[in-house]
Amino acid sequence: MSRPPRRPSGGTTEVEDLLRRHAPQVLGALVRRYGHFDAAEDAVQEALLAAAGQWPDAGVPENPRGWLIKVASRRLTDVLRSEEARRLREERAAALTPRDAFTAPPPGADRAPSEDDTLTLLFLCCHPELTQPARIALTLRAVGGLTTAEIARAHLMPEASMAQRISRAKQKVKGTSFGRPENWEERLPAVLHVLYLIFNEGYTATSGAALQRAELAGEAIRLTRTVYALLPGHCEVTGLLALMLLTDARRAARTGPHGELVPLDEQDRSLWDKTAIDEGVALVTQALTQPRLGPYQLRAAIAAVHDEAASPEDTDWQEILGLYDILVRLVPGPMERLNRTVAVAMVHGPEAGLAELDSLEDELSTGHRLDAVRAHLLERAGDTEAARTAYESAAAKTLSRPEQRYLRARASRLAT
Repeated sequence: MSRPPRRPSGGTTEVEDLLRRHAPQVLGALVRRYGHFDAAEDAVQEALLAAAGQWPDAGVPENPRGWLIKVASRRLTDVLRSEEARRLREERAAALTPRDAFTAPPPGADRAPSEDDTLTLLFLCCHPELTQPARIALTLRAVGGLTTAEIARAHLMPEASMAQRISRAKQKVKGTSFGRPENWEERLPAVLHVLYLIFNEGYTATSGAALQRAELAGEAIRLTRTVYALLPGHCEVTGLLALMLLTDARRAARTGPHGELVPLDEQDRSLWDKTAIDEGVALVTQALTQPRLGPYQLRAAIAAVHDEAASPEDTDWQEILGLYDILVRLVPGPMERLNRTVAVAMVHGPEAGLAELDSLEDELSTGHRLDAVRAHLLERAGDTEAARTAYESAAAKTLSRPEQRYLRARASRLAT
């Protein structure tokens, strides 16, 4: 005899967390059984929406994953049967009826798709033929369980435009076999990079009225935890999770009471999340014991040095500069070199940092970061007029309104 549904103790939020945790496993079960990634993904979204509407009031089923698989399987079977009927091949549609093991586990049993399906789906969503924005959108939809409307809001895009992006991405991967690719270790960096980009957009939004989009940063951390649970010995997975936790730990102190940006050296460190810092430090310590160092391990180590400093004056900039020296040898990208310039200035003085900015002019001329760093170093060097001009130039280039207000406030202060 089946047990009655469980009432969710945490209301809608608990149900949403539960659905997002099960979403990739339910989708994995359907794609593994039927193929048809695009149709299966739509069916899973319908099942998630049905659960979100029913479970908060009716209670969570005893086997929530089995419930979702059963509902999504029925929806998908209906779609496939309809397609086959139009082609006058009802017999083939009938053959696609799922077996009991795939439709839903028996009541109370714990037969469920492997957690490994989450990683397989991440590889599918980060297919080499997809653009970076398409990878991000498809990952949030298929693996994160977010609706198209939620993804569109997070990226400040019209829902119709985001729906088109996701639809095109699903068409690109249509026909791709479901399974971990043979060269999965070579493609893992692409998966980690997508998760890193999702986190960065959540931690510092590139545009809009808010400095941060906490739901995106939280989703990136949740997905990275899932990958870490599947590959706990992988040093870069460990490093990425550590980096996210150590960075997100400062979130509460990054904005003032009116949403204004508060720079790192002015933040109230008592607001930092000590639990997240402790977990992040433990993870980066574990990652740094590996014989090979990767970019995420080094970035996490730099974040740990910042987070462990009791005050800005206690920050070990010499150690940070040493870590950046290693990082730019591994990843000689312009942003890595720009961040190293700040460390150079903190160790050797603002003039030394300014001298290094010239080599980045061509690569970073269109963004606001270079002008913002130049303004900060010029201000420290005492050249207030040049610093004010650089602050105004940086403010004109960023699309983030909190950053605009912060940079213009710095320029105004120097003007007076």
